[in-house]
Formats: sequence, C-alpha cells, structure tokens
Amino acid sequence: MPMIATVLPRAVLLSSLIFLGQLLLGTGAQAQVTAFKQAVAEAAAKDRDLAAFYQDNEFTGIWIGDSAPDKARRVALFDAIRSAEDHGLPAARYDAEGLMAQLKSARSARDLGKAEVALSQVFLRLSRDMQTGLLVPGQVDDDIKRQVPYRERLSYLTNFMQSSPSAFFRALPPQSNEYARLMKEKLRLERLADRGGWGPTVSAESVKPGQSGAAVTALRDRLVAMGFLDRSATQLYDETMLHAVQRFQLAHGLTPDGVAGPGTLAEINVPVQERLKSLIVAMERERWINMALGERHILVNLTDFHARIIDDGAVSFETRVVIGKNTGDRRSPEFSDEMDHMVINPTWHVPRSIAVGEYLPKMKRNPNAVSHLKLYNNRGQQVSRGAVNFAAYNASNFPFSIKQPPSQSNALGLVKFMFPNKYNIYLHDTPAKDLFGREVRAYSHGCVRVQKPFELAYELLSKQETDPKRTFHSILDTGREKRVNLEQVVPVHIIYRTAFTQAKGPVQYRRDIYGRDGRIWDALDKAGVSLRAVQG
Repeated sequence: MPMIATVLPRAVLLSSLIFLGQLLLGTGAQAQVTAFKQAVAEAAAKDRDLAAFYQDNEFTGIWIGDSAPDKARRVALFDAIRSAEDHGLPAARYDAEGLMAQLKSARSARDLGKAEVALSQVFLRLSRDMQTGLLVPGQVDDDIKRQVPYRERLSYLTNFMQSSPSAFFRALPPQSNEYARLMKEKLRLERLADRGGWGPTVSAESVKPGQSGAAVTALRDRLVAMGFLDRSATQLYDETMLHAVQRFQLAHGLTPDGVAGPGTLAEINVPVQERLKSLIVAMERERWINMALGERHILVNLTDFHARIIDDGAVSFETRVVIGKNTGDRRSPEFSDEMDHMVINPTWHVPRSIAVGEYLPKMKRNPNAVSHLKLYNNRGQQVSRGAVNFAAYNASNFPFSIKQPPSQSNALGLVKFMFPNKYNIYLHDTPAKDLFGREVRAYSHGCVRVQKPFELAYELLSKQETDPKRTFHSILDTGREKRVNLEQVVPVHIIYRTAFTQAKGPVQYRRDIYGRDGRIWDALDKAGVSLRAVQG
C-alpha cells in the first residue's frame, strides 16, 4: 500500500497549518498578508487559469487557512488523492506526501503562498484526470477519434468553491452504472489477486467432455475461482462442467460449444493481472465519454462485434456486426456522432481509396472486370468502359467515380444508416451474410455491417411511424433509392471495450482485436499507473 493510504493529512490540518492564523494575526500582520498574496501571484503567474482565479479572488487562499471551509477543502483533496488508485489513476502524480511536507516545512507567509498554489495545481490535475481521463486518446492511437468532453479548468475551481468539497469530488468521475460496476470488479479482482488469483493454469492444448485427469482438475479449479462453477471435487469433465465452460465462453465472446479448445483455454489461462489491466483501461475509456450519451443511443462495441440500441439505460435492440479488418487503414475508428437519416435501396459510392487501390488494377487487366460497378465522369454522366483506356490512369490521375446501383447484391445491402462524419463510416446491410456466423468478425473496409438491418430500421422508425415495418417495405419494394430522415436524431457511439459489464451476470471480456487497449495500458503504465496488491 502506498504511504498516502495510511498517513492522513488531518495532523497537518490541525497543527502545522494553524501557523498561518498565528502568523497573520501576529506582529506585522498586514505585511505578512501582503507577502502571502505576492507569493500566490508569483506562483500562479505561469498558469493562466490559476492566475485568473486568484486575481478574481484578490489572491486570497482557499486551502491553507484555519477556517472550517479551508479545512474541509484540504481534507476533501487529500481524501480524493488517497482514492486515486481506486479509479486506476497514479497516486504519485498528485504527490500527497510532497504536499504535506511542503505544508509542514512552511516557515513564512511566502512559503504558505507557494503551498497554496501547489495545492491548487494538484487539485486541477486530479479533477481533470478523474473526470475526463489521464490520457489524450488520439496521442495513444490515431484511430481513436474520440472528442473528450473536457471542462474549462477554471470551472473546477469556481464550482469547487460553490460546492460541498467532498460532494464535488464524488461527482467528478462518470456517474454511469458502467463505471461503478467496472470499479467494483476492479476492487474485487485486486483482493482476489492478493490471495493468489485463480490458481494454476490449465496445461493442455484442449480438454473435452468425458475426459478426466490433472488438466480437468485445473480447469475445474479455475472455473470455480472465476465463479462459473460451484465448488466441486469432481475430476470428470461432466455435463455440469460443460455448462460452466459454456457460461465462461459466453462471458468472453467465444462460441459456446462447451469444449475447452485452444481458444477457450487461452482465455481461461489469462491471469487476473491482465483482466485488471482491461478493467483499468475500460475505466479510463469511460472517463473519455463522461457526458450524456442520450436517452436513446446506439452503442457499437468493436471488440464485441455487436451494436445495441440503449433506451433509458436498458438494451432495447441488439444485432451482430462486422467491423473493419485489422490491417492497413481498414480498422474501424472510434468516435461519436448523430444518426439523422437512413437510405433505403442505397447506391454505393465507392470510396476513392478502394476505387484506385482495388478496382482500377483489376480494370487495367480486364476492362470488363467488376462489371456490376458503373463509371461516372465529373459531370455525373455514366461513361462506357469501352471508351476508357484504363492503362493511361493511375491512383493520382484516375478521373472517374465508381458507383454500384441499388440491388440485392449492392455492397451496402438494401439499407444504410447515416450519421454524417468526416471518416465516412456508417452502419449498413450487406449481402455477405455468412460472416455473421463467425466468432471474430473483422472483414470490412471500416464501416459497420449489420446482421439485422431491417429490424434496426423498424426500431428506429418506431418513434415516428405507427407501422414502421409497412412504411419501410413500401419504400424498399420500389427498388428506388430514398432518404428517410429521422425526426429525432440518435447519438451513435462507436467504442472499443475489452472489458465491459451488464446489469446482471458476469463482467464481459473480449480480445484486443486491434491492440488498442494494449497501447492504452502501456501509456497508462508510463504515466505511473500500476497494479496494486497483485501477487504472482
């Protein structure tokens, strides 16, 4: 345990800091006040927000006085620092011991003025970290396009002064059920890790129903420790253990066949430390979206290969999805936007990167290749392939756009769901239905393909149509492209969580398909975040 967890600041509050009151009430009080304020002004000068705050308050302190409000603020700050590691934040970054040493060693008004500003600096750092995260997402991975809802730094101080100090800090982290459940699981796994974790790993390539022996015993013990199997002395992979394996598989995004094959055993053997890293990363990610997500919103979790409509905190619709392939520039980015319309019987406007990177080389070899695609000039007129010398063009000078007209075989299927964004990412139907049966579904060019597009359309239209299914099909049956506006926009949040929770049941874990959470953990580790109370 770090020292801050056991050394309370109250001794400082009740002894050393009373020195300020004695100092300022003693001989030359006005001179001491002036020296204090001058020190505050000098120490805050390099921080525009702090300088503005103290200037507006005539350089009066808010931390180191002997008044009840000052004491309450100090206690709340040190208590918040002490809880930082509960939130997966690095306590050393807020240096409580250094702050207390600075306070204890203060021997003049100038010393106290410097300590005053040091407390405010730590306060601002901790407040922002707790509320909107320690890291800047785009600096960790270029495909995390997340716009973090940062608050003005000055607002932290002004709001703090108008609030109950302890209540202010309690309100900083995300107030979502997801964040609360993630933290609860983090604390539980830390206690479990302190007792040795889930026990020995399963030393086998696979374990199947009907088997017995040491591998079955190890599998049994880990399933018991993880909470998927009641305590038992059986050494046989019986039906009870099969159902336990299935529950484990469902909680880890695996095909629930009840067989502990290589993929399942790889997940079963993941140490508790790695699951703790996933939880800490998930908490940081939750801070990045610490905002109102919308009473109704769509949540696409890339690692889970699912999209869900959330209404008032509950899942009202879900579907499997296919996401971007884990290669080149095809990985699906993370961002939030607002869905405002759908297009029924869509035309596929082939992105230029695909047109010149994939289709132009094919048409150079055979002008009639990919014949389902049509060429158009810059005036929007269709161009006959026979009139084009494809050999004369390359990626930089190819003058045509490529489109695929509406049809059953259109790459976008029969409907696409639009939340206009600069990344050209959207949800859509697909004729490649077989991919939805696979465990890992990363095959697209970046957009999100939906297994149940019609049902998604019905659900979205249900808020504005008395018979959404009939309305949808009356347009679909025409075979003509039509835009249908949503009367109420629906926020769409494309997220990436290798650990996430549900209202009931075990915490869910998924593979780090793009390696993003690994990079986030490395950045957190570099920033000082560590696994605490974890053994072997």
